[in-house]
Amino acid sequence: MSPENVQEAEQYGEQQSRDFAGAVGEFAAESRENVVAFKFGGTSLLGAKRMLHAAELVKQAARTSRVAVVVSAMKGVTDQLLALARLVDSGKLAEAKRKADSLLRLHADVLFELQLDELDHQRVWHDLRLLGRDLLHEVSSSAHGGNEAHHDSLASFGERFSARLFAAALDACDVSAVPVTSSEFVLTCDTFRDAKPDMEETRRRGRDVLQPLLESGLIPVVTGFVGATRDGRVTTLGRNSSDYSGAIIAHVVDADELVIWTDVDGVYTANPNESSEARLLQQLSYEEAHALAAAGAKVLHAEVLPLAAETEMVVWVRNTFNPEFRGTRIGPSVGQLKHENSQRGAA
Repeated sequence: MSPENVQEAEQYGEQQSRDFAGAVGEFAAESRENVVAFKFGGTSLLGAKRMLHAAELVKQAARTSRVAVVVSAMKGVTDQLLALARLVDSGKLAEAKRKADSLLRLHADVLFELQLDELDHQRVWHDLRLLGRDLLHEVSSSAHGGNEAHHDSLASFGERFSARLFAAALDACDVSAVPVTSSEFVLTCDTFRDAKPDMEETRRRGRDVLQPLLESGLIPVVTGFVGATRDGRVTTLGRNSSDYSGAIIAHVVDADELVIWTDVDGVYTANPNESSEARLLQQLSYEEAHALAAAGAKVLHAEVLPLAAETEMVVWVRNTFNPEFRGTRIGPSVGQLKHENSQRGAA
């Protein structure tokens, strides 16, 4: 499905969820000991209807697997936060505060449309108001000497709002979930706006945070894009890094598969919106996907494939709005699998 036609997704309902129940078997094991990581992009989470639709996909997978979820900010929100940061830099503090209030109202509207029961609504609204207060505080703090660290802190609020709302959407679908801010455990350097994670320390810290949640039957809804320095300053991993965040969280929880939910049916040989000759690829090895990316194709964030290959984790690229479609599978090459199977047989 092209982004232009993505509005049709609002018409997907219970039938698509039933269809997905069959499709999910391709990447979910029969036992709940299997772990799957889901990453949802901003288009997949744009508004209450889409959040509830995505929550149904998680619910279906959770019947057979433990699931960890990584979320982007709602589409357009990070751009608004960066515009807010520029207003602060320009000394336009009153306008920046109005934009911060507008962002809180935007997420409050989504909460209202989730139609939670009164107690749950009040609980989530309390959390959103606290985030809004923190955002305003960050705006005021940035006004007294803004820098790149403040930019990253401001940019992190999109994912923080999104995680809280998506956890609420899961609760509305009778799935127990808890929002988790990735800065609690994703340890990075202090190169703000393009921070690099310390994977060994991130994995150690992340397992302490996420494993108890998974083992207790809760679904962690983790913010993508965000980390923190050793002294606690918020960082971001760079624009369009939420796929990478998905791979990091999948690595932390030893996921067998990472499913990247987006608004197209999978990986194409070219941009399907620009080329009539674009062809959907159903299966790729890590090497083939890397070669496509090196040739300029928009496949995945450059760091996803090396991290997936390290543990032979299978990566799926699938369409949130066409979930019955198989999508693209990226994993070990056929030759590599045959070799590993023969080695196991010899053992």
